[in-house]
Amino acid sequence: MQDLAGKRVRLRYSIDLDYDVSGPSEFLLNIHAARTPIQQIIEESFSLTPEGMVILDEDRATGNRIASFDARSGLVRVRYSALVEIAHRFVDPSVIVPETPATLPASSLHFLYPSRYCQVDLIQQQAWDRFGSLSRGYGQVCAVRDWVRENLVFRVGASGPATSVLETLRDGAGVCRDFAHAMIAFCRALNYPTRFVTGVDYGADPALGPPDFHAYVEAFVGGDWYLFDPTGISPITGLVRIGTGRDAADVSFATIFGPVRTGMPRVEFSAVEDVRNGVVLPSHSDLAVSTAYGPRTFNASVDHPARDRLSRATAFRSSGIRPSRARRRSASRRSPAQA
Repeated sequence: MQDLAGKRVRLRYSIDLDYDVSGPSEFLLNIHAARTPIQQIIEESFSLTPEGMVILDEDRATGNRIASFDARSGLVRVRYSALVEIAHRFVDPSVIVPETPATLPASSLHFLYPSRYCQVDLIQQQAWDRFGSLSRGYGQVCAVRDWVRENLVFRVGASGPATSVLETLRDGAGVCRDFAHAMIAFCRALNYPTRFVTGVDYGADPALGPPDFHAYVEAFVGGDWYLFDPTGISPITGLVRIGTGRDAADVSFATIFGPVRTGMPRVEFSAVEDVRNGVVLPSHSDLAVSTAYGPRTFNASVDHPARDRLSRATAFRSSGIRPSRARRRSASRRSPAQA
């Protein structure tokens, strides 16, 4: 087992988005790195072309940071880049003592129930048939992860925006969001609060395709949230947190209101190594790994005064940043398109 205690991972990533706007439209983008006590943002920038007012707001319950702006017509380009440092917490799985369902904190139950893409009630019997004989705990959650990894095929184009866990289990193939939905649904069926996390990942095989957004899983067991990537395509410490929700419906990277033609996102990332200063490259680990806020902390704003200071929206142009009391605008009555 590699000794990673006290080590940090530093990752740089950028996202470029192009939109062809044919009429008045509004955008909500969830591409900013989450800012947590464990995931620190060393530097970041956001640019909008043509330049315009951007409102950056934060959901205090999840830590998701949403950039919103309007556009009239023409080509709209967005670029976001960040340098993020993560101080992962490593725990020996043998010391993780699971809760019983009756002792789960009430605030975790939001991630226990069925959701749009994770119809827990419809696959509950499958979950207990496959995993019910295993002892409750971290090992049972790992067994779910391993089953998903071994029984689903990672295949780009095998699923679409409407694909739920039911179709994924039927077809036996999908991409990262589908692997995550399968693991989430099975874990919830076994009474573990489990949530969907979006981000970018460092270290995936280039043969899988160009860099893209990535989806992975957090399960609550033994008083904390632990990371799981059922795809296994990248080191567990190479995951950057962007959005956190019940499933993909909560954390689309772009929600668009209006007549807009979208292009494929362009994602780039790299890792920084500075061994003398405790900064190491992402790696796999047999230990339980957490980037959550701490034991039994579910609300991103709880016990973090620094986060309270960030809860107020800020408005800025690419020429500078200034605080604003403006709140994020309400959604348009036009139907949104979610990416």
